[in-house]
Amino acid sequence: MPVPLLEGPNIRLRAPRNADLLTLFNWYNDPETVAPFDRFSVDRFEDFARDVAEAPEDPRSLAPRFVVERKEGPHVIGFVGHYQAHPVLTLTDVWYVLGEIAERGKGHGREAVGLLVDYLFHDLALPRVGATCDTANAPSYKLLERLGFRREGTLRSALFHHSAWHDVALYGITKGEWASRPREA
Repeated sequence: MPVPLLEGPNIRLRAPRNADLLTLFNWYNDPETVAPFDRFSVDRFEDFARDVAEAPEDPRSLAPRFVVERKEGPHVIGFVGHYQAHPVLTLTDVWYVLGEIAERGKGHGREAVGLLVDYLFHDLALPRVGATCDTANAPSYKLLERLGFRREGTLRSALFHHSAWHDVALYGITKGEWASRPREA
């Protein structure tokens, strides 16, 4: 299934291109970008490139499915993805990374995740979309809450990183909640 082009007012989501892979790989393997709130391990570039290429056909893939770029520019600033989070339950989770530090805090992440969630509800007809984040990752859970996701629970000591166990917040939103939420101007 090809990765579609998704456009919002300021952000575009598109399939990763070969020219993007080194930038994405560097962000993906940068401990300052990914590791503060997640498990971290360095991948080989060849494996990363293969995983990105295979992601559209693998619902369980954690590889980037879309790059996030500013429409003005264009300039790649991050990547987002979705994956089947459970082998039996209909649980699809989203994840997101803004690799360009200077682009954080400007609403680009919220717009990118909103575009992705719209796609999942309207094009893939999912009944629910979820997300998880370290309970200490305030920018991540605030992004989700601004989009209308509700905190559904906490998995205690579920993620090991930085030599300690961390709690993980579970978030979700249903298709009906997404459709009826107040829209930002």
